[in-house]
Amino acid sequence: MPKAIPLGAIAFVLVSVLAGSVQGQQRPVLDFEPTVGAPAYPRGGGPIVLIDEGHHNFHTLGPTIAYDDAHQQVTIPGRYGPFAELLRRDGYVVRSLRSPFRRATLADAQVLVIANALAEANVDDWSLPNPSAFADDEIEAIVTWVREGGALLLIADHQPWPAAAARLAERFGLLFYNGSTDRLQFRREIGSLQDHPITQGRGLAEQIDFVLTFGGQAFRFAGDITADPLLIIPPSTTLVLHWDPFQDLTDKVPRIRADGMLQGAAVPFGAGRVAAFGEAAMFTAQVDEEGPMGMNHPEAPQNAQFVLNVLHWLTGVLPEH
Repeated sequence: MPKAIPLGAIAFVLVSVLAGSVQGQQRPVLDFEPTVGAPAYPRGGGPIVLIDEGHHNFHTLGPTIAYDDAHQQVTIPGRYGPFAELLRRDGYVVRSLRSPFRRATLADAQVLVIANALAEANVDDWSLPNPSAFADDEIEAIVTWVREGGALLLIADHQPWPAAAARLAERFGLLFYNGSTDRLQFRREIGSLQDHPITQGRGLAEQIDFVLTFGGQAFRFAGDITADPLLIIPPSTTLVLHWDPFQDLTDKVPRIRADGMLQGAAVPFGAGRVAAFGEAAMFTAQVDEEGPMGMNHPEAPQNAQFVLNVLHWLTGVLPEH
């Protein structure tokens, strides 16, 4: 079989040409070399993971669209390329899904990843309203697929992404808030990182004690559901609501306290499982004008193992509770 071409080799020329024009934007780290201590599956022998690219997603396997300094569209490698590379090193088979969600399009997959999906109306304008990114029949297809044994990794960052995913999230008992927080630290020692098979891993080498997120939303459990909190937002955290991050943050922009709300949760659902998160960069390796942002950040050495543990829980390598 032909040897797979590394992500960095595929995109090196493209990024070299475009880097100056999209320097301030989030872009993937193409030379990220994640380490997997004990792969869960032989290379290419694990479950199929589909990454949604059919709903104007900001984070995709790619390539994807960005905008240069003149607000002209340019093509860059997908921001979830490093996420895919980490999973492949653990044995998973990672593919793009550009079709609408249907029983047939999900039939062969064990995991569906939806990261920062967006309604078409908000592609070039993030102002309110922020409608659902998914048609009603797509939501029904996902809910049925999970109930029958599928696994969903649902990620929605700061506004407008929480609103775009809110109707889907609500079907799994999650209330997404259309707002934004600052970078947050979650630690086992203070209880903001909860004890769970995802944070325990398969042994001490995979135990998670500290996770870093990079600004996102906050959410709650909606009603009495069977679910486990993973990332509990620490005290003195503010959630800015209904604010376009490209606009000035004035005193008129509403704010609420986010103490005790969530940025991560695990939800058993029928025969399937859902892992939901309110921040997307923690699952990949990126840079922006401020530097590293994600698994490559020097203060996030356990983020990559946390990502693997999430996939291990979704695919049954780790127990439900």
